[in-house]
Amino acid sequence: MTAETPARVSPLAAWHDRLARLPTGIRARELPFLTQLTLRLRPGTPSAKAVEAVLGGTLPGPVSADLSGDVEALWMGPDEWLLVAPEDRRHGLLARLRSAIGDEFATVTDVSAQRTTLELSGHLVRTVLAQGCAIDLDPRVTPVGSCLNTLLAQAPVTLVVRGEGASDVRLLVRSSFASYLATWLVDACTEHRGGTTGVRHHRPDAGSSTACCSSSCRSPH
Repeated sequence: MTAETPARVSPLAAWHDRLARLPTGIRARELPFLTQLTLRLRPGTPSAKAVEAVLGGTLPGPVSADLSGDVEALWMGPDEWLLVAPEDRRHGLLARLRSAIGDEFATVTDVSAQRTTLELSGHLVRTVLAQGCAIDLDPRVTPVGSCLNTLLAQAPVTLVVRGEGASDVRLLVRSSFASYLATWLVDACTEHRGGTTGVRHHRPDAGSSTACCSSSCRSPH
């Protein structure tokens, strides 16, 4: 008897229809199962140069991301980056990076199952996010390519600005927080629905109703 492989279910699979019904001005969709690799190394070392040769670009500096290729590099800390790529790139990319590093002092770890990605776009994105995050998303402060590890409605996220004026952002969130964050997002959009009742949310702790949000509030990864 051949054992059946369980079907993969993304953290926000049950939210597809509700996210599709958000008001005009904001669109949300989950980008499940992306390849996510944690890279740890010291900038400027031979291992860093070897990795950059594989990626075809320079690893980004603080609070920024390199979004130019099909493998995106997000700055997570002084010696840490998150590499994000399509699902089918995982095994090949992991093998190439480990081969390039060789015996140098560096590590590459597959953390693809830790997080899912929520993509938000539209002119209301900045307004809605402001309800749960204190980061100033004005393009003069957080231009395209900004990458911040922060809190949104007290949930730890990595926020990547991909469109001018935060008209296109991606939120990388721990799988265990994904449903909570989707609940908060639907509720935060209530006032833009013309009176449609939203889904009330419950915060993960009894802290302030306004989440502290800064690039120094780093989520565990």
